[in-house]
Amino acid sequence: MFEIDALRLLVAVAETGSFTKAAVRLNYTQSAVSRRIAALEQRAGGPLLERLPRGVRLNPVGRVLHRHALEVLDRMTRAERELAVLAAKDASLTVTDRTLQAWLEGKRRPSKANLERIDAAYRTVRRRNLARHLLARLNREGRGTRVEIYPLNQSQVARPLRRVVEYRTMNVRRWDRIVEAWAAGDLQGLDDEWTTDVLPDLGSQWGQYEYVTNIGFAA
Repeated sequence: MFEIDALRLLVAVAETGSFTKAAVRLNYTQSAVSRRIAALEQRAGGPLLERLPRGVRLNPVGRVLHRHALEVLDRMTRAERELAVLAAKDASLTVTDRTLQAWLEGKRRPSKANLERIDAAYRTVRRRNLARHLLARLNREGRGTRVEIYPLNQSQVARPLRRVVEYRTMNVRRWDRIVEAWAAGDLQGLDDEWTTDVLPDLGSQWGQYEYVTNIGFAA
């Protein structure tokens, strides 16, 4: 399966004819573009581009994938617009079907106030839909997902309380309440779930992480 971001990158490279210009358009580094295109070519089973003295262009295989990429991205755009319409209804906006259709086709735009309400409702709908898939991916039928914890700094910790805190990994098997809090936008609930259900599993190191200004984690 091809990732949406990778397809979007291929389209940008095809349109600009340059890794550098595509990087600027999508706010990537040039090296990141090169790596992602290489990964995309590996997944596609071969080269997608012809390297020219100045820039690149699609080869026959790349043109095939590019055509499908445009179709996929167009469908994604239309899907986002349709979700925005659903969000408008969730936001209790009173608009006619004709107005909604004009919004979908890009012929008209909601007012600033309505747009803010639509955006808020859309994010809620999107987060709720994403939560189902995220939960299944993290729980993995009871196998759980490994979490990597990185202590970033102790700059705001009193010097007597600073200590060496090492990188740790742990497996979290049940993500239900964590994802539920995230989907509801309940930051305090999310914090509570981590601190009461997950981090105590660090055992004797739990107290050490109390005196860290920031931590980073990847799952």
